Amino acid sequence: MPGFVVNAADIPIVLLAGGRSSRMGTNKAFAILGNQTLLARILARIGRTQKNPVALNADDDWPDAMGLRLVPDTLPGKLGPLAGMLAALKDTAMRYPDASHVATVPVDSPFFPGDLFARLAEAIRGRDEAAIPVSSGQDHPVFGLWPVSVTDDLETWIVNDPKRRVRDFLARHTVRRVEFPAIQTSIGPLDPFFNVNTPDDLVEAEQWRAALENMA
Repeated sequence: MPGFVVNAADIPIVLLAGGRSSRMGTNKAFAILGNQTLLARILARIGRTQKNPVALNADDDWPDAMGLRLVPDTLPGKLGPLAGMLAALKDTAMRYPDASHVATVPVDSPFFPGDLFARLAEAIRGRDEAAIPVSSGQDHPVFGLWPVSVTDDLETWIVNDPKRRVRDFLARHTVRRVEFPAIQTSIGPLDPFFNVNTPDDLVEAEQWRAALENMA
């Protein structure tokens, strides 16, 4: 669609926290990094640039949503990040009928770029296009701007595809990829999409956090 524009400040955001956190051994969202939970850090990173409220893809019995509205998976069985994306899309279609896209952000990546939403939105040229970030040649599809128009196809894909690979689903649609550089720090280059999956990752994240704060 010529002239199609996505306004980054209007995009609803859903934080993805519906996983099992099995490798961490406890809920990752409440892991402490620099005296803050990962969830609190993600919210602070998003800031107040969005007009629409941020919601949380998590179960109804989530212990502390920090005031966020909960958006549980619409399909049972903890079917992975695509199920969280589907919940985000359905929620957006219901609550924001004029929105063409929804943004998803995992709760375990505390260093993502501050201009993430703006740059992804700039890359989109049509209402049916998605946009995801790339760093060091690697896609990060759990972050992304997802067109509401793919909702039905995504639900069919999740139900019928046994592997439910995010990249396989992306191959069915037009996806804009936006490159983000590593963050140069005193201890080396940091992938801005570094994610915390294990206790060892959390220890490494603390080193990166300290290095970034020393640069400020």
